[in-house]
Amino acid sequence: MAVLAKDGRALIVAMDHGRTHGVIEGLEDPGKVIEETIDAGADGLMTSFGILKRYHSLIAGRVPVVLRLDGGPSVYRQDWLTYTEWDLLHSVEDAVRFGAQGVVVMAFIGIPVELQTFRIIAKVARECAEAGIALMVEALPCPSERIPDAKDARAMASAARLAFEHGADLVKTYYTGSPEGFRLVTQACPVPVLIAGGPKMETLSETLQVVRGALEGGAAGVVFGRNIWQSGNTAGVVRALRCLVHDNVPIEAAMQVLQPV
Repeated sequence: MAVLAKDGRALIVAMDHGRTHGVIEGLEDPGKVIEETIDAGADGLMTSFGILKRYHSLIAGRVPVVLRLDGGPSVYRQDWLTYTEWDLLHSVEDAVRFGAQGVVVMAFIGIPVELQTFRIIAKVARECAEAGIALMVEALPCPSERIPDAKDARAMASAARLAFEHGADLVKTYYTGSPEGFRLVTQACPVPVLIAGGPKMETLSETLQVVRGALEGGAAGVVFGRNIWQSGNTAGVVRALRCLVHDNVPIEAAMQVLQPV
């Protein structure tokens, strides 16, 4: 079971936020989110070791799973993108044991843990090649002395390229804000690039606009969490995103599938 769908695209639901946040709105009941998103047509799940271990029987054979292997301090110690500590916490063997089709690790570009994340990618890339599963790298420029604008298209493109050079089969990164800017990212990266959702956006229309722009810029799909399970309409948002990712419908048409079926 490949991570991407047959058309080379994917709508993956991210559920690994509890590793850093602990309790987070919308993800209090992982089993409910798993059922709702799979039933609505999600192509896969990206999740933590704890969730995969607990809900393996609920997921097995239904959709591909990408397991988060690395981690750092919780939000009670350090903020996102400012880490001074980061490490490999689980293994490719763990992923294979629980039937995952891929794993994900970070590349934090521009902050002190950058080299450590490269070491992790290199090690995991070798193990994934041996195990025959995919490696996704979440490659993010971080605000720092040499990266004054973390959403700059060139910085994002370099982050994606660095992830590829260290062994990524798939890259997850932020949208640059325009199709033209994001095309710089996808054209510089020889492997598929999917966009991260980040914090929940103001409106669903904004969310769909971001996805449409990324797809026009060459994205292979999305890896969204809070913009799905904090939306108040988990299944409807999955259906709408699926229409964009796989059917290339206009945003107005995607909005029409939000109502319960």
